[in-house]
Amino acid sequence: MKCLLLALGLSLMCGNQATDIPQTMQDLDLQEVAGRWHSVAMVASDISLLDSESAPLRVYVEELRPTPEGNLEIILREGANHVCVERNIVAQKTEDPAVFTVNYQGERKISVLETDYAHYMFFCVGPPLPSAEHGTVCQYLARTQKVDEEVMEKFSRALQPLPGHVQIIQDPSGGQERCGF
Repeated sequence: MKCLLLALGLSLMCGNQATDIPQTMQDLDLQEVAGRWHSVAMVASDISLLDSESAPLRVYVEELRPTPEGNLEIILREGANHVCVERNIVAQKTEDPAVFTVNYQGERKISVLETDYAHYMFFCVGPPLPSAEHGTVCQYLARTQKVDEEVMEKFSRALQPLPGHVQIIQDPSGGQERCGF
């Protein structure tokens, strides 16, 4: 019996370490997520992905637009050579309505963890596929630039399954010019 409990505990622990992205939503209505969004907070399992304005996955989502094909166009800003650059990226739908693939610095998986459509959305971007890396970045998006402390707590709880140490970086621009240059 002790061996069985030990084996179960070890398998749960190993399974938890292999989980890169927390549980996603069951359903996602793309028409409801359409519109203007603001990056309120970012989190990374590897802080080098976010530690400077030109870090590889430090992006500021501005708008989401569903396409007629069921994909999701993402309008974002990112720092490049000390200039704030706007990009449009198309996230391709998958069989799971809350999961998309995107070709951004390698093929990556985007998973929508939770949204109430009117106020907030949490999503995570996984490491390049196929990969054994643990390079997950997650964001808390809001419809307004105001940080809701209750939603921030919910965001923090949603990220607990992420492996390793994560650091939450709140948007330092206060909603002003994104990229901070």
